[in-house]
Amino acid sequence: MAKNKQIIIYGIALAILLFLLKWLETRYILLDQKLDVYLGIIAVLFTALGIWLALKIRKPKVETVIVEKKVVLTTDPDFILNEEEVRRLNLSKRELEVLQLMADGLSNQEIASKLFVSLNTIKTHSAQIFEKMEVKRRTQAVDMAKRLCIIP
Repeated sequence: MAKNKQIIIYGIALAILLFLLKWLETRYILLDQKLDVYLGIIAVLFTALGIWLALKIRKPKVETVIVEKKVVLTTDPDFILNEEEVRRLNLSKRELEVLQLMADGLSNQEIASKLFVSLNTIKTHSAQIFEKMEVKRRTQAVDMAKRLCIIP
């Protein structure tokens, strides 16, 4: 037991001596090479800051949530075309078709493809519809057409 006690004391003494020597060596290096040490510390800090910032920027701030909702489109079987308003506005059958396809959400290019006409023809029909209905946008034209019972 006494032998073990002596070994432990010698071990602790050697550890303390080693610690003191390393501390003095580090202190000597820090005093002698302090500019290099400070530059190294600053470089390590800026490297860590750069890595942290890059990870922060790459992570999206807003989480995108996709919500799927069932939409049922039904045509109104009781819909009756208001022919009086169609005559009053002087809309042709082709303009009515274009107006209905606008209401269905098709773009000008899609309408042109569906009706087998050029894109310029659809643009002309749209401009005539807007002029006759005295509106500026297709959403306004569709809204007015639904209110006047021109389209379902």
